[in-house]
Amino acid sequence: MPRFAANLSLMFNEVPFLDRFEAAARAGFDAVEFLFPYEHPPEAIGERLRANGLTQALFNLPPGYFAKGERGIAAFPERFDELKAGVETALRYAEATGVGRLHLMAGLAPWDDAAAAESYRRAVTWTAERLASAGLDLVLEPINGRNMPGYFLNDFGRAADLIRDLALPNLKLQFDLYHCQILHGDVTMRLRALMPLIGHVQTASVPERHEPGTGEMADFFLFDELDRLGYRGFVGCEYIPAADTVAGLGWLAAYKGSAR
Repeated sequence: MPRFAANLSLMFNEVPFLDRFEAAARAGFDAVEFLFPYEHPPEAIGERLRANGLTQALFNLPPGYFAKGERGIAAFPERFDELKAGVETALRYAEATGVGRLHLMAGLAPWDDAAAAESYRRAVTWTAERLASAGLDLVLEPINGRNMPGYFLNDFGRAADLIRDLALPNLKLQFDLYHCQILHGDVTMRLRALMPLIGHVQTASVPERHEPGTGEMADFFLFDELDRLGYRGFVGCEYIPAADTVAGLGWLAAYKGSAR
């Protein structure tokens, strides 16, 4: 059975961020992920993880001015020094949390812009090599243009090609089932083809991005497929609860029951 990680940026919003760790543990999760930890001291995050027996599955490297609409800076050559400084910041949080992988957001730029492509490749290479020195993986996530219009990395094939081309042992694909369905469809066959590259998986229903089992995909089938393919990593629950987070966790109990 996949090991599910509650996404604390989207789930358990009924309580303040630092209280969501306890809420996730009480709801039965033993792992968490979130978008960004940088509004809180790394020691505070680490303490909440330890106090609640939780594993940190993933978080994102600093994305630039997220609140002002930026979605990463890797595709911007003039922001390279800022990106490098952000990696050093993230490494302090990685040490405090024990996380094993970080996600690098690309930014909003045309995918066929040559300068953006060169900048992104340089940023990915530098970041992966820097994280390797700390024993961490770097993951890249294609994101659909409906949720994030203009995002540079918006194709699973291009992401896979870059990962294969760079051939860095700690560079992996972040495979979000939700984004894949919207971008391409044929999710199962893409999982099978790309499994050797996958370092992290995320899930949400399509089209509304709510709890698994509430949309058009056969989410439980896909979770079982991850087992069949030998995936041993985390599945981040990066979905927006339709109402109360805990009330919406019936899908998890149902899946655990069906997997017995």
